[in-house]
Amino acid sequence: MESLYDVQQLLKQFGIIVYVGKRIWDIELMQIELKKLYDSRLVDRDTYLSAWHILRREHHIEEGREQG
Repeated sequence: MESLYDVQQLLKQFGIIVYVGKRIWDIELMQIELKKLYDSRLVDRDTYLSAWHILRREHHIEEGREQG
């Protein structure tokens, strides 16, 4: 797993499609949904951590774009 698209595809496997309209909000909602999947034991720890790091990275990038 290397990109936000890969995380979206992971969520899609569970019927989760996220589109709020603002990219940073989409990423935040994906983090919530990913945590729910992990807590429900539907994804393993390695998959969860890989996806979580991607979402954190993308969130940081979006924060930078919004600030200037």
